[in-house]
Amino acid sequence: MSPRRNRQHGGAKPIDRPAGDHYGRMGAPPGGGWDTTEEWRGEDWVVRPVGGGGAAKHYRCPGCDQEIPPGVPHVVAWPQHGDVEDRRHWHKACWNARDRRSARLQRSRNAPRY
Repeated sequence: MSPRRNRQHGGAKPIDRPAGDHYGRMGAPPGGGWDTTEEWRGEDWVVRPVGGGGAAKHYRCPGCDQEIPPGVPHVVAWPQHGDVEDRRHWHKACWNARDRRSARLQRSRNAPRY
């Protein structure tokens, strides 16, 4: 029996894109995903998925006000014309349900704002 051959047989080839055009000012995404633009509250938001390997710190989700521990996949969203300080880390489910959540979060007195 001959050894297995690991060759590609045609198909679509990946498109080479310059890093500055696609990733913007933040460089390559830590989770290996692609940035998308979504509209929310009349503003365009850049949404970047972060894989479990790219999540190295604790974050607080603005959708549910719960902690996102290291190693948990989530999304990072910020206004398209915003600054680096405007980035927020959301659970994927919270980001998808952002229109169904109320605008007022109930926080405990000692919970950090962001």
